Amino acid sequence: MAINPAFAQTNKMNLIAKINKDNLPKHLAIIMDGNGRWAKQKGLLRALGHENGTKSVRLVVESAAKLGIQNLTLYAFSTENWNRPKLEVDILMKLLINSLKNELKTLTDNDIRLHSIGNLDLLPKSAQKQLEDVIDRTKHNTRMTLTLALSYGSREEIISAVKSISDKVKNNIISIDAIDESIINQHLYTRNLPDVDLLIRTSGEHRISNFLLWQIAYAELYFTAVLWPDFKEEDLYEAIISYQKRERRFGKTSEQIK
Repeated sequence: MAINPAFAQTNKMNLIAKINKDNLPKHLAIIMDGNGRWAKQKGLLRALGHENGTKSVRLVVESAAKLGIQNLTLYAFSTENWNRPKLEVDILMKLLINSLKNELKTLTDNDIRLHSIGNLDLLPKSAQKQLEDVIDRTKHNTRMTLTLALSYGSREEIISAVKSISDKVKNNIISIDAIDESIINQHLYTRNLPDVDLLIRTSGEHRISNFLLWQIAYAELYFTAVLWPDFKEEDLYEAIISYQKRERRFGKTSEQIK
């Protein structure tokens, strides 16, 4: 059943009106899940699910920037995703390259800086080159930082941080007594990003899937049954409205917060 465009636009405006621009998450992270199931439900190849998922990426990135979100991190490809069939991985890498080429104008027009985290050395050289090019060409943009988690796994990230800190302790660069949350933060891939305030996962799954485990310690979690290719601006707005209705206590009591 087709949705009346006028009704859809009115619904968007009504949702935006409910959002308090002074209480936006400083760092929004999204686990973009459901591309394959979306394609399967429609009798399509999984590749078409991933391709349609890129349309949702564009909508969400532009909408988040317009709202005033300062940091958006998208889980684009995990370390575990390398275990998928080679054909699907190859398609995903080609899609990554094409998306980076095609979305450069969108990033530039919206004053968005691209950043990436993960074990990027595992990416094909062509993907690494394209990624580096877009990162360099958007490095002076200031409206929002878009971070792509590519070949990313939080456990691997933490292991890497532990090794780096241990090496510095061994070489008397850091005292073992000086190790605290700040020191650990400085050795994570996300060292230049604030902790996550809101984590969204699409497709109805209720797990974190090895994503930003340290950084989401006090994040609000929002799960939706909407498959990623169907996730639109309205879904983003509803997630933020839900976030703003919650009381974030960080271990304190309600009375202390008030």
